[in-house]
Amino acid sequence: QVQLVESGGGLVQAGGSLRLSCAASGRTFTNYAMGWFRQAPGKEREFVAAIRWSGGSTFYADSVKGRFTISRDNAKNTVYLQMNSLKPEDTAVYYCAASSSLRSVLLRTTYNYWGQGTQVTVSS
Repeated sequence: QVQLVESGGGLVQAGGSLRLSCAASGRTFTNYAMGWFRQAPGKEREFVAAIRWSGGSTFYADSVKGRFTISRDNAKNTVYLQMNSLKPEDTAVYYCAASSSLRSVLLRTTYNYWGQGTQVTVSS
């Protein structure tokens, strides 16, 4: 089992920045790919960013490319999502997820474990 706890969400004005953290505990963290997804009210949960266990490969949704950066610190069992130039359309609950699979990290179904989510609200 892997337990994931997100933090760092909040209210920010458009153009501002936030950094989300996801602390993992349980099984060996370094064996998992880690992802961030988000879900806005009335919408499907969508892929935001992901990083392979080695940290060498990162993936981003087109909507956040160039603004968001995913990183991980295996020594701290933590993955981060640095969000810059935030827009009102980034408002959502952000979820951290872990996957031991070698399938595509862009797919929600790839992930075995999920955190509870943290709210990000961007005001215009």
